[in-house]
Amino acid sequence: MNAPPSPPPPIREPDPSALTCPGDQIGGCANCQRKTHKYGSGGVPLCRWCMAAVQERWGPTVRQISTRR
Repeated sequence: MNAPPSPPPPIREPDPSALTCPGDQIGGCANCQRKTHKYGSGGVPLCRWCMAAVQERWGPTVRQISTRR
């Protein structure tokens, strides 16, 4: 049996992805506003903890899709 996931750190602590990208590519998580890596101009990704919750509900193949034309 898998151990329960550890709780996320406080919102003021960035997602680890934000620590490895240039400063102009850091933005807020679309759900909790934690600093995370934006994937492209105008991207509004989820931090790893918010994405884990979405994947738990919708499955591991869920991806963020742009609705822009």
